[in-house]
Amino acid sequence: MEEMRKTHKRRVRYKGTHPRRFEEKYKEHQPEKYAETVEKVIRKGSTPAGMHISICVNEILEFLQIQPGQTGLDATLGYGGHTRRMLECLEGKGHIYGLDVDPVEIQKTKARLEAAGFGPELLTVIRENFRNIDRVAQEHGPFDFLLADLGVSSMQIDDPKRGFSFKADGPLDLRLDPEKGKPASERLKEMSLEEIEGMLVENSDEPYADRIAREIIRRRRRGEKTETTFQLRDTIADALSFLPENKEKKEILKKTCQRTFQALRIDVNSEFEVLEEFLEKLPDALAPGGRVAILTFHSGEDRLVKKAFRQMQREGIYSEVSRDVIRPTAEECQRNPRARSTKMRWAVKAGEQK
Repeated sequence: MEEMRKTHKRRVRYKGTHPRRFEEKYKEHQPEKYAETVEKVIRKGSTPAGMHISICVNEILEFLQIQPGQTGLDATLGYGGHTRRMLECLEGKGHIYGLDVDPVEIQKTKARLEAAGFGPELLTVIRENFRNIDRVAQEHGPFDFLLADLGVSSMQIDDPKRGFSFKADGPLDLRLDPEKGKPASERLKEMSLEEIEGMLVENSDEPYADRIAREIIRRRRRGEKTETTFQLRDTIADALSFLPENKEKKEILKKTCQRTFQALRIDVNSEFEVLEEFLEKLPDALAPGGRVAILTFHSGEDRLVKKAFRQMQREGIYSEVSRDVIRPTAEECQRNPRARSTKMRWAVKAGEQK
């Protein structure tokens, strides 16, 4: 009895009839225990707190054509939704390796998949950046099928402590691996006006890049901090104060915040450089006839994937590549609005599959 009292943990208290803050949504954080609540949230077109809804699952599985006994790699493990469906296709024969850099989520996902019956005989989880796919392939490859989902997981976006969203206040961090590199707040302290403006244009095609950059520098010179998500949001709002007060302004501000946070996240995590390195090393990680599917979420990523696939097809490295992007269905986008910007491209390595 004494031991039970020690281990018992009271749920988070909240004001009102429904929890609003991320950490208060205790039912959504326990989808196995409160499946009905979670399904109700999903039906409303929202993503439950602490969860991630996998995108284009059917399209991915249709292309990869996974067979029992094969070896595969999920280069971006995340919540593990794609991995679980790929593991099911193996029917207990074969192996999948899953990579992720997030020290917080990788352990949760491993435990979740183990509880679902996918232990070490079928799944190996490795904390590694997918830019180092060559190291992983040298030890565990080559791979018959490979998936890379370049989107940030919903459980990262929604957690205020990670600083990925302007919708909740938290530290302006934006690092996928919070144990490495500099947070976004530190980057903004050291970048020049020209560097900030260039980052916003290159990483997110931000039309108000010059005004936002000037406002960030102006605040910095006055000794004002931009260390939290709300402080950056307010900075952006001040930069756009010249816009007329009408119905459109609220939507413009929202879109500008989304693009600014995206640009900073790409910069902090060196996402374009990581992707370029991954695409260069990718063919050597695939077995002859091996298949790869990549999900992108903005035009910069898609351009890099499209260019690399087509160039390597011309060189004879890939026998086939997708000519057009594959997008999620209208039904999927309605069920999961975060799927709307998704584009899928695929490639098949030249050679005969064993």
